[in-house]
Amino acid sequence: MNNLKTPHKLKILTVSDFIDKSLTKMIEDKTLDPPDLIISCGDIEPEYLSFLRDRLDRPLFYIKGNHDIRYTSSNPVGCENIHGRVARFKSLNILGLEGSLWYNGGLNQYTDKEMKKIIFGMWFSIWRKGGIHMVVTHAPPRHIHDAEDRCHMGFESFIKLINKRKPEYFIHGHIHKDFKTHDERVTNFNSTKVINTCGFTILEV
Repeated sequence: MNNLKTPHKLKILTVSDFIDKSLTKMIEDKTLDPPDLIISCGDIEPEYLSFLRDRLDRPLFYIKGNHDIRYTSSNPVGCENIHGRVARFKSLNILGLEGSLWYNGGLNQYTDKEMKKIIFGMWFSIWRKGGIHMVVTHAPPRHIHDAEDRCHMGFESFIKLINKRKPEYFIHGHIHKDFKTHDERVTNFNSTKVINTCGFTILEV
């Protein structure tokens, strides 16, 4: 059980799936109050992540989406891949899981059995670090924000992860939708806030 419910007093910029021109404009005009941390939930060009990291001068954690095929060990520059890891940022323990459900054999695609194995392999790391506050993925959990076509189905293993580890936040992309308010992005699942960050959003945690 995760008993990590504490205020972190952090502002986090999260992005995924497409570049929102309004975010770029705020950064270039220097009207965006810099966040403490930047997180990418996938399907964003590596050059844009390097742009965010450079212009905002803040740490950037990322996982890859199913369309991220140009990433290398040195690109995006200055950014940290947290797939299959529990990364620490100030008071936050953040678990990262890349990719989508397998649908055509492309890069960064996993069967639910494969994803379950990755998560199981992290149990000791999660325990050693005292639990997790936040999960960062590309795909959503099954039956929360997902769709019924194979490409956009969520992972059943993510539901089990939420039920077992009870993170405060589960942040994903992959599901494209036009949101008019932040609340439209959020579904409360037990004690976890599941947030679709398609485009970008700013979280106060």
